[in-house]
Amino acid sequence: MNETSGQRSAFAAAHVVAVPAVSSQSEAGATIDFEATLAFRRHLSSLGLGIAEAMDTAQRGMGVDWAIAQKLIDATLNELGDQAPIACGVVTDQLPPGAGVGLSALAEAYLEQLEFVEARGGIGVVMCSRQLAASASSAEDYLSVYREVLEGARRPVILHWLGEMFDPAFFGYWSPHSINEAAEVVLELCASGRVDGVKLSRLDADFEIAFRRRLPDGVRLYTGDDFNFVDLIAGDDKGHSDALLGVFDPLAPIAARALAALEGGDESEYRCLLQPTIPLAKRLFETPTQFYKAGVVWLAYLGGFQTHFRMVGGAESGRSVAHYFALWRLADDIGLFSDPELARWRVESYLGALGLQLGDM
Repeated sequence: MNETSGQRSAFAAAHVVAVPAVSSQSEAGATIDFEATLAFRRHLSSLGLGIAEAMDTAQRGMGVDWAIAQKLIDATLNELGDQAPIACGVVTDQLPPGAGVGLSALAEAYLEQLEFVEARGGIGVVMCSRQLAASASSAEDYLSVYREVLEGARRPVILHWLGEMFDPAFFGYWSPHSINEAAEVVLELCASGRVDGVKLSRLDADFEIAFRRRLPDGVRLYTGDDFNFVDLIAGDDKGHSDALLGVFDPLAPIAARALAALEGGDESEYRCLLQPTIPLAKRLFETPTQFYKAGVVWLAYLGGFQTHFRMVGGAESGRSVAHYFALWRLADDIGLFSDPELARWRVESYLGALGLQLGDM
């Protein structure tokens, strides 16, 4: 049985606030409003949550590249590194896209980014690499790259296992043959003693529980299951999952209260707070799941955390008007907004710009 410390570790994967009108993207970070982005991270930290920085919720690989990510990681660690645990995405996106990149070059790219993060006091999250997925032909290819990365790490890292529902490029990641062989690859890496935990995002609670129970003692399972997180974090008599969740970005106030109740031994209150959020979470992460970031930013806008609803690269176009309207209704139903009238006014303004009214939806 996997055993970790009793207190749960919880990270909210944070979104970025875009500059709504950008005349030039030649300067790294020019597309991000750092003041508003850091203000939101201060909000998360004030609630007692850890911050997962420069990961997929922050549009890593969807408008935020390594050049921008460096500035984002640097800013967040400088601002909040002594106030909250900060896990930072480490990948290979400084390399050209696609196949044809050698395994040694991939390992070196990972290590370059990991050194950047660790030198600033961050926790490295070794993310799934699109270049590795395109170049690897066997489980041994994955093992060879990740072994080299783990050997070069200064402190234990978090391994990131993102399912193909979040990014189709990751179908067959870790092993082209089967999910079971993929699990064996990750378990072998976890036995190295250089892994703090595995961030698993496959939206399959049964698989996560079975995998969690096979982890070596002391290695955490950070759930990335934005559908089943309530039960997975609560756990059972054989263990629990910790959390590294995109859904904790919009749900941060509720999640923080719920986690405090759970750590205080009140599972009933924990469930009372979080269970009503599941319909909203399921709508946020509905297929095509990779566009969930748009809903996260929409809720931040309605909640008053930013002054506009624009995303890096115009990614807000990835969801429909009907989707955004449904998110507002679901969020309002669970009392998510500290200022419900502001949220309603912003929904009405958004619809009005499209020639629509609330009654049309």
